[in-house]
Amino acid sequence: MNALIIGGSGGLSSVVAKLAMKEYRVWTLTRGNREVPAGVTSVIADRNDPEKIRQALRTQNVRWDVVIDCICMNREHAEADLKILPEFTDRLVVVSTDSVYDCRYKKIPEKEDGICVNETGCSDECTYAGNKRHMEEVFIRDMNTGESGLKITIFRPGHIYGPGFLLGCFPEHSRQKELPELILKGMPIRLVGMGTYIIHPIYVDDLAEALVDCVKKEKTFGEIFCIGGPEAVENKTYYEIIAESLGAGLTIEEVPLSGYLDKHPEYSGHLCHRVYDLSKLKAAGVRMPEVNLKTGISRSLISMGYELK
Repeated sequence: MNALIIGGSGGLSSVVAKLAMKEYRVWTLTRGNREVPAGVTSVIADRNDPEKIRQALRTQNVRWDVVIDCICMNREHAEADLKILPEFTDRLVVVSTDSVYDCRYKKIPEKEDGICVNETGCSDECTYAGNKRHMEEVFIRDMNTGESGLKITIFRPGHIYGPGFLLGCFPEHSRQKELPELILKGMPIRLVGMGTYIIHPIYVDDLAEALVDCVKKEKTFGEIFCIGGPEAVENKTYYEIIAESLGAGLTIEEVPLSGYLDKHPEYSGHLCHRVYDLSKLKAAGVRMPEVNLKTGISRSLISMGYELK
């Protein structure tokens, strides 16, 4: 069987490619700027140039059993997928984001039918969330009409972590390269409202496994799924686990919540609870995430060269 990964050199897409090789012959579609996993067939084209993508795929003379799009970021990317891919496959799996939910209306836990940003208006500061939701809307219209003939599945992960990703899940220490060093040096970690909002992180391998596992599951066709790991914790707990794994103490400096979002609207997707109901995922028969947060963070730190205590 054949699988095409759109992406293949990034933190998630490279893991998807490696895991898919257990079952598929794998191709990756990238711009060719970074190394892709050994053993895949590399196809070079710019994702923003649909015609070049079509030409590049035609040179492979392959029909893929699935295309997994890890880097579909906006309406234009989704429209290109619908225009190009039916020539090469009838199965498409797409990675979206939990950022599509409007943080003002989120529930605990949130389900797939929650209110999304473009349903209530989206400010200039939420471009990423707005673009991802516009992307979803293109696919949802096609899922409702069946026009393309593609069997589409969309996943909405929250915070993805693991080797290949920088640690840090909350202002003002999000995806921060020097975060472990700050903790080891005893520097205070500044967390808005003491980091009491709940987060539902997913280890990168768990997400990749679900993307590949869903391919043949008919209950996932034409559906959207929330996905998170086996634990939902307060943001501060995430940082406490990093410190514990390093054998260090943790000092938290509270950043007042009042007025913070007004000054930093770019953090709107963080300053809310991010915990999700996974019952739909389980009912569809998809492999459920298994890696607990302590194990996943430990693996992340080891991959960064740190010795654990």
